[in-house]
Amino acid sequence: MALKATIFKASLAVADMSRHHYQDYNLTLAQHPSETTERLMLRLLAFALCAEENLTFGKGISDDDEAALYRQNLTGDYQLWIELGLPEEKRLRRASHKTEQLLLLAYGGTAVDKWYSAEQKALSQLKNLTIVAVSPADTAELAKLCDRTMQLQCTINEGQIWFGNAAHSVQVQLHFIQQSTPALLASE
Repeated sequence: MALKATIFKASLAVADMSRHHYQDYNLTLAQHPSETTERLMLRLLAFALCAEENLTFGKGISDDDEAALYRQNLTGDYQLWIELGLPEEKRLRRASHKTEQLLLLAYGGTAVDKWYSAEQKALSQLKNLTIVAVSPADTAELAKLCDRTMQLQCTINEGQIWFGNAAHSVQVQLHFIQQSTPALLASE
């Protein structure tokens, strides 16, 4: 018998002063049985970084042909495609041809540097690709915020990101590895 996804509900208040975007979102996330809590919370962080009404969570780990999050225009064309982890260069190349902007939230500590060293030549050709890394310490702190029902706030200002709930707050540092042209996220 196949294991079922675990459902999480999140009320997320986003205050992005860099983009002048202030909005509350009621989100439902399905955690695939093989998905870690850290990855689940990184999906929420990615949502907060690019928050808009049309930003949608993909089917998740179980679907290789869909983004972790994406935004489409009214004609169905992808405007934003968000990936997590350390995907193969081939996957990122395919995604870059489908969308206007591509964001990768890389995590895994020193594995990120090794992965990028091996893929840098090919990835630098993808001008719509932004790669940011989140440290293991920050992903562990984000995981502490996880609960089946969450009340979260995310404040973004001049490259500073604060993510938290009523009891705990985390300052998340994004390490920019590659920035798209035009820039997708403000680095400072």
